[in-house]
This record gives sequence, C-alpha cells and structure tokens, in this order.
Amino acid sequence: MSDPPPTPRAPADTPLAPVRTLRACELELELGGARGPLLMGIVNASVDSFSDAGMYPRLEDRVRLARRLLEDGADILDVGGESASTGRPPTPVREEIELVAPLVERLAGELGALVSVDTYKPDVARAAIAAGARIVNDVSGLRDVELARVCADSGAALVLMHTRAAPRERLQDPDLYADVAAEVQAFLQERVAAALEQGVSFEQILIDPGPDFAKTPAQTIELLRTVERLHALGRPLLMAISRKDFIGALTGQPPRAREAGTLAALAHGVAHGAHVFRVHDVAAARDYLTVADALAGRTHPERELELGEHVRHEPPAPSENARASR
Repeated sequence: MSDPPPTPRAPADTPLAPVRTLRACELELELGGARGPLLMGIVNASVDSFSDAGMYPRLEDRVRLARRLLEDGADILDVGGESASTGRPPTPVREEIELVAPLVERLAGELGALVSVDTYKPDVARAAIAAGARIVNDVSGLRDVELARVCADSGAALVLMHTRAAPRERLQDPDLYADVAAEVQAFLQERVAAALEQGVSFEQILIDPGPDFAKTPAQTIELLRTVERLHALGRPLLMAISRKDFIGALTGQPPRAREAGTLAALAHGVAHGAHVFRVHDVAAARDYLTVADALAGRTHPERELELGEHVRHEPPAPSENARASR
C-alpha cells in the first residue's frame, strides 16, 4: 500500500492577519492580509517615560525622532503627553495639551504622518485631533465615555485597551483572573459595545489586549499565548509589546536592553495575526519583518537582489588613541 498523500499546507504567502477595514477621519485603511502589519512608532512628549525619559526634551528633538522613525519605516506615529509610569499624579490637561498639540501639528503637517494620540482625556483628544491626529489611543479601557463621543463626532479611530487599573495605578495581583484570556475578551467586547452606544462606528475601533496593564508578567504571557482569540471581536488587533515588563521579567534586562525580547514578541504577534505593533525601535522591527517575509515566501525578492558595497563591511571602529584624544 502506498503512503497517503501529504496533508495540504497553506501556501507560504497566505495572509496571517484577517483583513479588517479601519476608518480614521477621512482615511480608510485596509489592515491585514497581504499588506502585513503596520508599525506604530513611539514619540513620547512626556518627561517621565519608563524607557526614554529626558532623551528628547525639546519639541525639535521630538520632531527629529519622528522623522527618523518615518525614515525607518513607521506607518503611524503615536504621540503621548503622559507616561503610563505608575505612582505619579496625572498630567494636568492644559499641560498635556501644550506638550501634545504642537507636536501633532508638526508631525501631521510638516511630515505628513498618520498620527495617533496616546491619551484617555477627552479635551486632550479634541486638541490633538484639531491639530491633525487621526487615531486616539486610549489606555484607560474607556473609563470616560466622553472620549468615545469625541471620536464619534470627529471620525477619529479609537483604540480600546484592556486594563482593570486606573491610569497610573499599578495593579499586580496573581489571583486577579480565573481565565485571563477569556476575561480580556469579555472586557473588550463590552467596551466595544459601549463605544458603539456613543456613536462610534464599528470600523473606527481597534483593540489592544493591554500587555502588563493590570497584569503580572505571568498573566501577560498567558494572555499573549492565545491572543488570536481576540479576532472573534472582528476588529484590528494592536499589540503594544515594545520593551514591556514581561520581557524584562523573562530576560532580566532594563527597558532599553529589551529589543531582542521585543522582536521575539513581535514574531509571536505576527504568527497570531496582529495588525499593528507599537514599537520604539522601528528600524529593527522593519528589518525583522523584511527578512521574515522573504524567508516565508510572503515577499519575492528580485533575482538581481545583491548586497550593496556600502553595507558589505562594518566601518572601522575608532582606535583607542583617537578615542582618548577626543
């Protein structure tokens, strides 16, 4: 008896993420499918970010960072005026607007970028949208439904993230969830319904499982192992995995040394159909996606592909004498 025929496999270029339409003001984006995931570069305007506080203190510094992120391959720029770092009071609304609005205006106008504003405050969202933002990234789990009304009135897209903690509250309870994946899905389903009740259209919504927000590292890992369950909600999946605490807990590395772990989390998210990844190091993420897509057959390099002379060798490092003379 001959061997049975092998089980058919999906072709290498089968889309990993389900196709979803996202509306953001005048824009209509098709996410997933052959397009592949989008990269959301992080531009912090806050002074107390957990990973880059003080590195970009002036508006011009932040614009330069944004320009570099776009050159590195960012599809979206996410601007935040209040860090998610815990144990500190919220940034006053007026101060947050002063940090965010001029930066959004520069990025959307001067650089022509698709800009997201990372805020849970309706007045900040209004000011950012007026300045050119097209997405509101709410890390509060829609604690204030007025934020949904802002998006309904303006047409801006709305990111709904899972959390059971108030903004800037640290909640680390290993017994908080009986089934973290099921509870995150139920929470997001309820928040989607709440946004729809305020007039937000289904196509304006993205969902974010909220890695580390009101979750221990172990709970975040358990959640992300089956994150594809969230596709049942029918909306694009955003994963904010860059330099997160669960990566630091696994590797023992501080935030800016977590890029290798971030790329591992990116690979996992791609395999489970995420549509958008929020990352600090856009260049490394873009390089990962470029190589992974080519090896998987999702892209097909030209036969004439070759290594350019300008990147064939590493430039010589300065000598010890040269460094000492500086």
